[in-house]
Amino acid sequence: MSEPLIGVVVTHSAMGAALVEAVRCITGETEPFVAVSNEGCNRQALIDRLQTAIGEAQGVVFVDLPGGSCYQAAAQLEHTRDGLKVVAGVNLAMLLDFVYHRDCTPDVAAARAVKTGMRAIRTVGS
Repeated sequence: MSEPLIGVVVTHSAMGAALVEAVRCITGETEPFVAVSNEGCNRQALIDRLQTAIGEAQGVVFVDLPGGSCYQAAAQLEHTRDGLKVVAGVNLAMLLDFVYHRDCTPDVAAARAVKTGMRAIRTVGS
């Protein structure tokens, strides 16, 4: 793969921007992610925002809720493009993993992110 993958974090309100900023603070990496908010737009406007954020790059779109408006827009876009995967249920652990595995294919990067994100979820004291 010639270009590293892009990560797009699409969420309700400013949650995505906060996650992207947290990754930047932890890793010092400023390049891997673009945050997109669904605030004030319908599905087509959100798809347009996603297309603008992704451009021609290959990558992974991380959305906040499975089944929500962000997920629906990203899934619709995924069906029309090669080299794009959607992961629902974004968390900080999966984004940190993605930063260091952007040389993978979108399928591999998405699978790693899901595995890492799931391992990070637990109750305290268990």
